Amino acid sequence: MTTFMQKKENVERVWYVIDASNQILGRVATKAATILRGKHKATYTPSVDCGDYVIIINADKVKLTGNKLEDKMYYNHSGYPGGLRQRNAKVMLEQYPEEMMERAIKGMLPHGPLGRAMGKKLFVYRGSEHKHTAQKPIEIKMD
Repeated sequence: MTTFMQKKENVERVWYVIDASNQILGRVATKAATILRGKHKATYTPSVDCGDYVIIINADKVKLTGNKLEDKMYYNHSGYPGGLRQRNAKVMLEQYPEEMMERAIKGMLPHGPLGRAMGKKLFVYRGSEHKHTAQKPIEIKMD
């Protein structure tokens, strides 16, 4: 008996939508990363991008536990001397909730060409409206 190995030509992709309102950031991120990787499928193969598309709505209504709003820091560097920019989670949630969600999810994906391909199937929106209604996404309920 041989082990089944998925081929990228035979992958069937489905669209999912996750409502992040009143949900914890890490819980939403792990659910989305699992779907993007394809680990929820029986045909999961680690070396193939066999995951599905994920749409996250209401990213601005996500919650953080503990003191993370004040203590958690996000860093960027421009590459120039003195080009370090620091923002805490409160600023990120108010001004850039899409980037905050994307960073949490993409950090859980593989770091390389395969992970970047998986990250392109992620769509994050601040409000409850998205432009992917033609794909008929399936809504995932978060517990």
